[in-house]
Amino acid sequence: MATTKIWAIKDSLSRVVDYASNPEKTIFADLKQVLLYAENKDKTFDENEKTMYVTGVNCNRETAFEEMSYIQKKYDKQDGNVAYHAYQSFKTGEVSPEQAHKIGVELARKMWREHQVIVATHFNTGTYHNHFVVCSVNMFTGKKFNCNKGAYYRFRGLSDELCAENNLTVIKNPKGRTPRNIYFAEKRGEPTKYNLMRKAIDETLEICVSYAQFKKAMYKKGYIINDDPNRKYATIRSINDKKATRMYQLGEQYTPRNIAERVFNNPCYVQEEYYKLVKPKRKYKRYKVHKYKGSFKSISKMSGIEVLFLALFYFMGLLPKEKPHYKPLSPEMKRAVRQMERYSNQTRLIVKEKLNTIEDVKSYISQTEKDIAEITQVRQKYRNKLRNCKDEKQIAEYKQKRDDCTTLLTRYRKYLKTANQIIEDVPKIKEIVQIEKQTRNEELTQNKEKNKYRDRGGR
Repeated sequence: MATTKIWAIKDSLSRVVDYASNPEKTIFADLKQVLLYAENKDKTFDENEKTMYVTGVNCNRETAFEEMSYIQKKYDKQDGNVAYHAYQSFKTGEVSPEQAHKIGVELARKMWREHQVIVATHFNTGTYHNHFVVCSVNMFTGKKFNCNKGAYYRFRGLSDELCAENNLTVIKNPKGRTPRNIYFAEKRGEPTKYNLMRKAIDETLEICVSYAQFKKAMYKKGYIINDDPNRKYATIRSINDKKATRMYQLGEQYTPRNIAERVFNNPCYVQEEYYKLVKPKRKYKRYKVHKYKGSFKSISKMSGIEVLFLALFYFMGLLPKEKPHYKPLSPEMKRAVRQMERYSNQTRLIVKEKLNTIEDVKSYISQTEKDIAEITQVRQKYRNKLRNCKDEKQIAEYKQKRDDCTTLLTRYRKYLKTANQIIEDVPKIKEIVQIEKQTRNEELTQNKEKNKYRDRGGR
């Protein structure tokens, strides 16, 4: 698999002005500079092979600059784009240096049959890659090379053909640009910024079932993804960095569209890890276990609607557990006893989710409704896939994922129903508790009067 790129070598205005005063020093300065770069011994010398990999196509490698300069002077094409610089980079470990150079020379001969080209194979970046320095002027017609999009696509197509002929992998249906730096080997074994990003994305993909969840989880891991549709490229950056990275540079599988497809196939139960990351459990202090005796004084240490439900259970006769139990007096409290299971479920949810106020309950309802909507959407996708699927193994997998969604939905809907009952029942419970208190006070008053009457000797 090889990546390719072409760009122009231009002569600046300052060099044109300097050329008028001293042409021997400034003419073709850019061309000579890029030739020296391509033929740099430190980059083309392989210590193991003890060989130089530099070849001239339609020119001699030793006198390439003079020959290119002669052609440009001959046709009076010494300004503008004096040359073109291109590279062809191979995946690390796929090619030997000899094979890389051979493919580069063949590519230059097919691409620039009537142009002078220097082909140099470099090893300095950790992977083998070819540099092409192309004289911009045609040797026979004097016309300049038209480096447009068509030329680039032809260059890439020829490179892919040669890679296929040499049994190298080829990128099928390439989308956008694929930078060669994704193939570079690590020089010192240190993780690069790209590797850290890929690792974070891969870990996040395993715990999400939607692209929206993926973005939230990545933010929790310290990465900001900007995929605004008005932007040409989606980007990712660390919260601590100012410069963003285009996501396609990490590889084709790390683009937003492919990420969305990958998380879509995850089973619903992976969301448990997602919620642990996005909504970590708070570390609450361990409370002492209070035994509510007599006057129930320890209830003053607690607050919120939890206290209201404890008072309800006290007047029902459920708390404290020690005998004698309180016996409900008012008809309203006796009717509430018959709904004990309903109030027990509400209390469990209040304690589990730490719901201290009605506002907490409303926030919990809002979040649960969003979770239910997301899971319902995922389940519908699996149902749609089952309609046209004929593979028995795939059908079994889709059914399992659909059933997992249904199980999760059943649990969340039960919690949602209980939360809505809390909001509905809290005013009623307050009223029932108040009535029971009044009934109790009235009975205590009557008992005191009876006791006074008995103390006086009455019957």
